[in-house]
Amino acid sequence: MNFTASDWGAIRLTLELASLTTLLLILFGTPLAWWLSRTTSRAKPVIVSLVAMPLVLPPSVIGFYLLVFMGPNGPLGELTQSLGLGTLPFTFGGLLLASCIYSVPFVVQPLHNAFEAIDERMYEAAATLRAGPLDRFFSVAVPLARPGFLTAAVLGFAHTVGEFGVVLMIGGNIPDKTRVVSVQIYDYVEALEYGEAHRLAALMLIFAFVVLFLLYTFNPSRKKAA
Repeated sequence: MNFTASDWGAIRLTLELASLTTLLLILFGTPLAWWLSRTTSRAKPVIVSLVAMPLVLPPSVIGFYLLVFMGPNGPLGELTQSLGLGTLPFTFGGLLLASCIYSVPFVVQPLHNAFEAIDERMYEAAATLRAGPLDRFFSVAVPLARPGFLTAAVLGFAHTVGEFGVVLMIGGNIPDKTRVVSVQIYDYVEALEYGEAHRLAALMLIFAFVVLFLLYTFNPSRKKAA
């Protein structure tokens, strides 16, 4: 496939965005998923619902409210302006924040399920060996939840790569700054350049298949369930 310089720029930006989004969601989503798996708080259904909302909300709704929230008159926009950082819409930072919010259920839910599936007796056995809560988390929960981490990382990365509506509303279409692959394909289709659109779309199609094939082939929990 012969990609243009603009295509390579969109591919590079997409991979950078997906990598950073996945890393941040793993870092911040793991404590949240762990808390959800252990808590008996009445707030749990509320938090679980908030985490899952991007699964059912149209991307345009999420993008609109994020645009208002990060805009010059929004709470976050006023904060960033007061710090001399300007506003986040139509910047890579804004794109990253929006991607994290839009992809959060694809990371938190697999981790939550993985932590909940761990037999409580494993923690009790570790406690009898005088392992504290932090020790039990790193020595018991994390190793046993490894398949969940793999699923979360793969789904978070793949979902970010495939984003369109939210990234278009928050990032716009700025070459080498906010134009990702999905937006590049949209540009080609609008310009009736179907050959160029087909090359990038075929790349996305192959990527999606390979990701799912590897996930279902090498994830131990998926193999065991099958």
